[in-house]
Amino acid sequence: MKIKDLRIGQNVDYLRAKVIDKEEKRQVMSKFGRALSVANVLLEDETGNIKLTLWGKDIDRVKEGDTVEIKDAYVKEFRGEKQLTLGRKGSMEVV
Repeated sequence: MKIKDLRIGQNVDYLRAKVIDKEEKRQVMSKFGRALSVANVLLEDETGNIKLTLWGKDIDRVKEGDTVEIKDAYVKEFRGEKQLTLGRKGSMEVV
């Protein structure tokens, strides 16, 4: 699958892309009152780019310039922007 083909609400079985930017980690409060770490990375392939939201331990697993393989993720809209998220079932591997 290629980034240009991603649509909001779509499940993403497999995507391979390069990390071209990584935001600073920040803390947010969950709806249950727990503090959680979150950061966005910008992924790019030959067809375009998309933000990937990373939570917890996944944040420290990647850096700019890494190539990642994403499996079982989904595309959502957040603040009017299309984003990729791993959710509970998704996985990410640095290759």
